[in-house]
Amino acid sequence: MPDQRNGKSCPVCCGNTMEEFLFLPGVPTHCNLLWESREQAQIAPRGDLRLGFCRACGHVYNLSFNPSLMEYTQAYENSLHFSPRFQAYAEALASRLISQYGIRGKDVIDLGCGKGDFLALLCNKGGNRGFGFDPSFVPEIMEKASAERMTIIQDFYSPRYAGYQADLVTCRHVLEHIQAPREFVKNVRASIGTNSSTVVFFEVPNVMYTLKDMGIWDLIYEHCSYFSASSLAVLFSACGFKVGEQSELYDGQFLGIDVAPGNPAGEPLPDVHDRVAAMNSDRAAFAENYRRKVEEWRKLFDEKKDGQKFVVWGGGSKGVMFLNTLRPGKGVEYMVDINPRKQGMFVAGTGQEIVHPEFLRRYRPETVIIMNPIYRDEIRGQLDGLGVKAEVLVA
Repeated sequence: MPDQRNGKSCPVCCGNTMEEFLFLPGVPTHCNLLWESREQAQIAPRGDLRLGFCRACGHVYNLSFNPSLMEYTQAYENSLHFSPRFQAYAEALASRLISQYGIRGKDVIDLGCGKGDFLALLCNKGGNRGFGFDPSFVPEIMEKASAERMTIIQDFYSPRYAGYQADLVTCRHVLEHIQAPREFVKNVRASIGTNSSTVVFFEVPNVMYTLKDMGIWDLIYEHCSYFSASSLAVLFSACGFKVGEQSELYDGQFLGIDVAPGNPAGEPLPDVHDRVAAMNSDRAAFAENYRRKVEEWRKLFDEKKDGQKFVVWGGGSKGVMFLNTLRPGKGVEYMVDINPRKQGMFVAGTGQEIVHPEFLRRYRPETVIIMNPIYRDEIRGQLDGLGVKAEVLVA
């Protein structure tokens, strides 16, 4: 009989049907902290990933998550805005929110704003005033013109900041890091109060991209929650929001939800049961599919020829988990990333040096393993520009 979550309830719906279905021991607790030496990186802190599935709302959660292991400082680096493909997506999203909701010359808040990239887009495109919250913000790297439109509080958002009001509140790729998402979303709802015109947009990774499309390298310790469309809707409804648009974004890798202040008691969501039932078969098959995919990659490294050089392209969480799961050793000695703030640093857990793409011009790898199919054309173009004729594989 599958283990339950020690009698604890689901962090989204408070149900008691969290069924364990995958255990990954000793993964790095931070995939996006930068390490200045190989030795430091190889002894990076680790924790266990024990995934549970809520049969009531379709939420997936790390049953072994320990928040005391988490630390988000200015050394935390997860910006994707150096990619033209991602930048185009972010610009289109900002334009959509501004146009659809008339956010021009108004106040906007970005919760967990990171380095301030998306908040800057909202401010610059709409002539808006921005307020961001994030302890990892680095003021020195923000362009002056953008900085003049924004006020950044280098702290986690909490009820102490409820006095900040806005016409648009955004929160992207933050909620999955928060152990108590109901408390966080309730705080957002309480801060809005009776201002019924406020628009709220949240974006999170899509757990179905992991379970169905086998994006297994997205399973990281930093994410204690993995939201489905049903669990995301249940969360916001339970916290007093009226659910508007829900959509799969970025080729299905993300989930977006537009909500507005609604009935404090929540709105009924009649299709939750059907949504959960539909995802359950993918969840049930996931552990075996995960094992099979990992073994296929191990076989590739086991069969590599002497002197054959592989590199991994993508120094974010996917690349870190790929290397920590497979442990290819000298089979992969370098990781490539276009983010200059990562170059010269080392991969948590395995210690590969992160290098500029230009490094490949002289290194001449036979195989480049990319972490996300959405960047295939972008990376192939950069390799062609470098004169590198390597085979490109998608992890």
